[in-house]
Amino acid sequence: MPRKWRNLIVVLADQLDAAHPALEAADPAKDGVVMIETIGEAGHVTSHKHRITLCLSAMRHFAEALQTAGWKVDYLELDDGYLTLGAGLTHAAQQRRPEAIWWVQPGEWRVQAHLHATASDLGIPVRQFEDSHFYVTNDEFAAWAKGRKQLTMEYFYRQQRARFDILMDDGAPIGGQWNFDQDNRKAFPKAGPGALPAIPSFPPDRITKAVIATVEHHFPDHPGGLDHFDWPVTREQALQALDAFIEERLTNYGRYQDAMWQGEPFLYHALIASSLNLKLLNPREAVDAAVQAWQRDPDRFPLAAVEGFVRQIVGWREFIRGVYWLKMPGYAELNHFDHQTPLPAWFWTGDTEMNCLRQTISDTLDNGYAHHIQRLMIIGNFATLAEIRPVEVCDWFLAVYVDAIEWVELPNTLGMALHGDGGIVGSKPYVASGAYINRMSNYCGGCRFKPSRRTGDDACPFNALYWNFLMKHRESLGRSPRMRMVMKNLDRWDAEELAAIETRAATVRDALKH
Repeated sequence: MPRKWRNLIVVLADQLDAAHPALEAADPAKDGVVMIETIGEAGHVTSHKHRITLCLSAMRHFAEALQTAGWKVDYLELDDGYLTLGAGLTHAAQQRRPEAIWWVQPGEWRVQAHLHATASDLGIPVRQFEDSHFYVTNDEFAAWAKGRKQLTMEYFYRQQRARFDILMDDGAPIGGQWNFDQDNRKAFPKAGPGALPAIPSFPPDRITKAVIATVEHHFPDHPGGLDHFDWPVTREQALQALDAFIEERLTNYGRYQDAMWQGEPFLYHALIASSLNLKLLNPREAVDAAVQAWQRDPDRFPLAAVEGFVRQIVGWREFIRGVYWLKMPGYAELNHFDHQTPLPAWFWTGDTEMNCLRQTISDTLDNGYAHHIQRLMIIGNFATLAEIRPVEVCDWFLAVYVDAIEWVELPNTLGMALHGDGGIVGSKPYVASGAYINRMSNYCGGCRFKPSRRTGDDACPFNALYWNFLMKHRESLGRSPRMRMVMKNLDRWDAEELAAIETRAATVRDALKH
C-alpha cells in the first residue's frame, strides 16, 4: 500500500518556481508532490512541438530537482496515458489519500475550474495559494480597477513604479519622465542591423532528448520541428539567458524593439518570456538586473532601453494578468467587431504571397517564437483588418508560441492585437497600412505587392483592408482622440476611390475563405 501523505501538492507546468508558495508552506517529511503530463493539456490546442517539449522538459527537470532536495514526487508521464489533469490528480489522490490538496492559482481559468471540480468530486478539501510570482495580486488589481471607466496601462504602470520604487528618485521618475517609448521606435538603417550578438543556446540533455522522442511519438502532426530545440528548461539556464540579454542585447533593445528584419527573428529581444511564464525566472530578478546594469554603466545601458524593458514587465505583464482574472471567463468570448472570417489554412504553413506574413509565420513555425511587433503589427494587424474570427486567432497564438500561457496570451491577442474586447486593454485598435510595415522592416522589398498602392492586383493587401476597416468603423473610431487625425484622411478621397478600396478589400477577404 502506498504511503499516505498529509497534503498532496499539485505543481503545474507553469509553476516551476524556486519560491513556490505551496512548497514553502509544506513539510517534505509529511507532504508530497504530484506533477502530471496529460494528452489533454498538451493537445488542448494544436500546440507547437517546441511549446510542448519546453513545458514537459522543464517539468521533468524541476521534478528531478525537487527529488534531489528531498521531496517525494509522484510524476505521471505522458506515456502513462492520463487524458486530463483531473484523471491524473484522481489517481494520485487515491494512491496517497491526502487530507487536503494544495496548489497555487493556475495560469488559466479553465484549469482552475477543472482542478476545483476534480477535488470536489473526490471530496477532498482544497487550499489554493496566491501566486507570489507577480508584483500585484488579483485583489490588488481589482481594487485599482474599481470605478475606472478605462483601464489605462500607463496609469497602472506609474503606480507600480512608485509603489515598488523602481527607477524612482524621491518620488519622481528618474530622467524626468515615466515613459521613453518615443525613443524606442527606430527602424534599422537600409543596410540592416549589422552584426548581431549570438543567441544563447541550450542543447538538449538526456531529459530533453527523452521528451523530444515522446513528443514526436504522441504529436507527429503538430507544427514545428525539434531538430533545433534549444530553449532554456532549467532555472540555471534561464538565469544564463537573462544574463546574456542584459550583457549583450539590452543596450540596443530599446531603440530597435519595434524593428523587423527578414531572416533575423530574434534581433535584440530578451527571449526570456517563456522562462518568466514557466516561473523559472522571477520578474523581480529581470527588473533588478536591468536597473542594476543602468546604475553601474548608464552610458552603455541607456535609460530609455532599461525603462522600456521595465515597462514590459512591471507595466504590461502585470496589467494583462490583472485584466485576465478580472474579466474571465466571459472575456474569452468577446468579439467587438463581430468578425467571422475563418482562420486561413496558411496560418499553419506560412504559404502566402504576402512576404511580411510569410516571414513572420515561418519564423513562428520554425522557432515557436516571433517578437512582439511581428505578433502585433503583422499577424494581429492582418487578422483584425481581414476580420478573422477572434477565438480562432487566440487559439492559434496559444498554440504556436513557447511563451503562451492563457493569462498572458488571451488579453494580449484578443485585447491588444485584435481590439476584440472593445477597448478594455487598449483605447484604440493597433492597425496600420503597408506603409508602417515598409517603414519598420525590409519585408516589402521581397514582396510582389506594392506598399504604395491601395487598389489593383499588385496593391499591398494591408492598404485596402486598413482603409476599408476605418471606413466601416468611421463613426466609432472617430470618437477616439488617438484616431481622429488618421480618420480625416478618408475625407481626401472621392466616392469612386472609396468604392475601389471597398472592392479590393472584399476581394482580399474573399480569397481567405478558399
